[in-house]
Amino acid sequence: MEYITQIDKERLPRHIAIIMDGNGRWAKKQGMARMFGHKQGVETVHNITVAATKLGIEYLTLYTFSTENWNRPKEEVDALMTLLVDTIAKETPTLMSNNVRLETIGDINRLPEGTRQKFLGCIEQTSRNTGLTMVLALSYSARWEITEAMREAVRRAQNGALRAEEVNEQLVSSLMTTANIPDPDLLIRTSGEYRISNFLLWQLAYSELYFSDCLWPEFTEEEFYKAIVDYQKRERRFGKTSEQVKN
Repeated sequence: MEYITQIDKERLPRHIAIIMDGNGRWAKKQGMARMFGHKQGVETVHNITVAATKLGIEYLTLYTFSTENWNRPKEEVDALMTLLVDTIAKETPTLMSNNVRLETIGDINRLPEGTRQKFLGCIEQTSRNTGLTMVLALSYSARWEITEAMREAVRRAQNGALRAEEVNEQLVSSLMTTANIPDPDLLIRTSGEYRISNFLLWQLAYSELYFSDCLWPEFTEEEFYKAIVDYQKRERRFGKTSEQVKN
């Protein structure tokens, strides 16, 4: 039986976040260079975006490039930036035809100017779409985000616009780059690794975690649906008892 037939459309996760891991290892298994894996990973992004749109998922956040990834060999970073530009050019018509809105979280000022402008242009072009919101975490890390939020809080305090007793969870959430995005209901990580890797540390507090042994280029629509079926079998209590949730 296909997993999509087991999905309850009335209990879909509103927001799914994915750590797309394993491109390089997949390429190595094929006897190819790492960039071959990254290119194949782009095809998986396309397929999973279409699958999420088909189901009616509202938000899909993809961990695309971390702040730590800037430390990779320059040749690989340059190639990834070129791939990003090429992908934006290729996929923008698909995003438009599928009513997908593109957003980003991260320090995109670190991107090469040409790459950044192409990216911002795609965000503007899709800004009026009303279907799936696809969020690319680009030049992002959770510790960077939390540090930036603390800096903003200190600036407000220094200007007299914030008092210590006004600091609460709602304020902290409002200072995150995801302020206008609901927290993920489900986090998927591929490649058999069991780590969060500095991704959405504040937002994942009550997310359900799903780990797949598939390398990202191998992660199919069926694997995506399988993760959602697994999610729907769980009881989300948010600190309450089972009896409280059921009542």
